[in-house]
Parts: sequence; structure tokens; C-alpha cells
Amino acid sequence: MQGNGTIMKKVALTVAVLALGLAACESKTANAVDNTTVENAVEADAMAAENSVDNALDAAGNAVENAGESIENAAEATDNAASNEVNAAQ
Repeated sequence: MQGNGTIMKKVALTVAVLALGLAACESKTANAVDNTTVENAVEADAMAAENSVDNALDAAGNAVENAGESIENAAEATDNAASNEVNAAQ
């Protein structure tokens, strides 16, 4: 019967080691979930910043384009006024 006690001790020790290993994995899993959540938040913030920069660049490009068109319109208006002045003098 002494053999049975030794086997039971080995089984108990094996169960204890497995339980400790499972507990260690559980905390690492929780940490991995937390890290993933943080990484997702950082990625979302980076995407939002990138979108903001893209929108600002688009707005700046539109403003430059509108300014160019305004200058072109002013030049055409000046040209038309000059043509009208010449036509009126004839």
C-alpha cells in the first residue's frame, strides 16, 4: 500500500502544478486582452489623426484652388473691363 500513497502524492503534485500553470496562463491571457485593447485604441487614435490630417490637407488644397480661381476671375473681369473701354471709345 505504500506505493498507492506515492502515486497519490504524484497525482496531487501534478494537479497542483497544472493548476498553477493554468492560473499563470489565465493572467497572461488577461494581460494579452488588455494589451490588445490598448493597441486597438492607439490604432483608432492614429487613424483619426490621419483622417484629420487628410481632411486638413484637402481643405487647404481647396482653399488654394479657390484662390486661384478668384485670381483668374479677377483677371478676366479686368480684361473684360478693358475691352469694354476700348469698344466704348470706338
